[in-house]
Amino acid sequence: MRADIAQKLMIDIRYFCDDGTAADHCRTPVTSLPDDIHRLISEHAIGGVILFRENLQSIEQIIQLNQQLQQAAQQSSSAQPLFIGIDQEGGRVFRTPREHSTAFTGNMAIGATYPAYGTHFARQSGKVLGAELKALGINLNFAPTVDVNNNPANPVINVRSYSENPQLVAELGLAQLVAMQQQGVLATLKHFPGHGDTHVDSHHGLPKVSHPRARIDAVELLPFRYGIAHGDPAMIMTAHIQFPALDNSTLTDTQGNSQYRPATLSRAILTDLLRNELGFQGLIVTDALDMAGISHFFSPTQALIETFRAGADIALMPIRLHHPDELSGLSRLIDAVVAAVHSGELSATEIRQSAERIRQYKQHYQLTEALSADIDQSISRAQTLLGNAEHRLIEQQLAEAAITVVRGDQIPLDEQITNLLLVMPERSGCMALHHELTQARPSLRSTCLSLDDYHAAAFNSQLQHTDAVLVGSIVPAASLVEFGGMYDQQPTSGERLNPQQQQQLLPQLIAQAKAAGQQVIFVSLRTPYDISSLAKDADTVLAVYGYNTHLEQSDNQQRITGPAFAALARVLTGQAQPEGRLPVSLD
Repeated sequence: MRADIAQKLMIDIRYFCDDGTAADHCRTPVTSLPDDIHRLISEHAIGGVILFRENLQSIEQIIQLNQQLQQAAQQSSSAQPLFIGIDQEGGRVFRTPREHSTAFTGNMAIGATYPAYGTHFARQSGKVLGAELKALGINLNFAPTVDVNNNPANPVINVRSYSENPQLVAELGLAQLVAMQQQGVLATLKHFPGHGDTHVDSHHGLPKVSHPRARIDAVELLPFRYGIAHGDPAMIMTAHIQFPALDNSTLTDTQGNSQYRPATLSRAILTDLLRNELGFQGLIVTDALDMAGISHFFSPTQALIETFRAGADIALMPIRLHHPDELSGLSRLIDAVVAAVHSGELSATEIRQSAERIRQYKQHYQLTEALSADIDQSISRAQTLLGNAEHRLIEQQLAEAAITVVRGDQIPLDEQITNLLLVMPERSGCMALHHELTQARPSLRSTCLSLDDYHAAAFNSQLQHTDAVLVGSIVPAASLVEFGGMYDQQPTSGERLNPQQQQQLLPQLIAQAKAAGQQVIFVSLRTPYDISSLAKDADTVLAVYGYNTHLEQSDNQQRITGPAFAALARVLTGQAQPEGRLPVSLD
């Protein structure tokens, strides 16, 4: 029984400190498997591990770490290979080093290409993402996101969604999932029953969706129903969200308050709806249980027992294990689940069936292959494959095809414009666009002004020496999932403009530029909802849906680049045609 329960756990090894650092302050990344974690995996026969950006430094190091993880699992009593999972959605949520791998511009960019290209870029990006992960020894991807983003105030999904159109989301999500799984990587539809119409990030709180069942069927559930009916998704991830129309039963939280059961802890949603009504036969995995949507309301023991009772196969990050003093907590957690089985609170039959389902998927996806692979050959293959010219070309084609002209006809820039002032939210993006414009039109001189160190005097001075102004906007600000999770909450420096202050400043800067007689180009770098409120006075409005950057090394020189900025430069200078269409509605 303990081995079955352990197979149902997927732990986080992002950090580990055995040097005397206090557990709450541990920020030492695990890039090579510590002996303590090796023993933990082997002794308990743990079923899986999730990796984060901090675990992933280079191709060689990633492959070596994954081999160490699989060797630890092989030495367990069950000898079952590990699920090694990652959040590799593309775009903003991307864990492997961008300079070594192909990140793409994300799901909303793919959605913008749908009218012209159908599912082409969903399939191509899924193929590349899957192939590159497989080459690294990562066998499980928590993607694609099939949430329908129809709430402009959504702080956590937004650009991670393909569209506000449920059918479009369904088709693109299925295409990307199938392409990933054809590469031998388990893929995941998330976040069930749907995280698109929330204004609360479940990393911070417990959202509630109050729509009636008919509306949930027509919007939130449609992509999941479609994926199950037309494909074979290996996994579906739960959402830490209350859906009273789907389950109005309650739980008592740690403060003694009554709470509607979030989907992660709801048998009515995970078993009655997902398993029985929708007919899902794959693995149900929870979203991270350390997120505030669960951890601020329920203890790790209560959450684990309730999600297993609800029907979840795999509990993701059920307990923190970043310090030697925390490791014994895993054994106590497993003991609590065993006790719940013995008391009848949990079904022994369901636990066994769930563990067997996990083992069957590991066998079906041939995860034991990783144990016999020659590490030097694996490293050589991965170095040849990751971020190669073919993959980078697909990445660039997507970025260019997605760019959308929302308003205006002054693209490409007139040849008479020789000085362009770039006003961008982040210096990295500003430098990336500056470099790409220099490559695309050497006669065009661009100057960077970054809002993260904005000074009014510098802006006013630059206005006197420019022919046009390009203003970039990022809305909403980056969420915790883009950095990695709950351990990334950091205060903003008081010396810099925070994202809200930047947004408040943009209309003023546009007005000043117009008053000075300048042409103004507004570029939405994330979700385009900001266009309605910020870009009323701009002459030309573009949406690009991404602002990823990375360092690129060539001829002993480093430069900052990114697919969206390279594509934007080519569109601005007439070397590429913008073909995208808005996948969401604007007021």
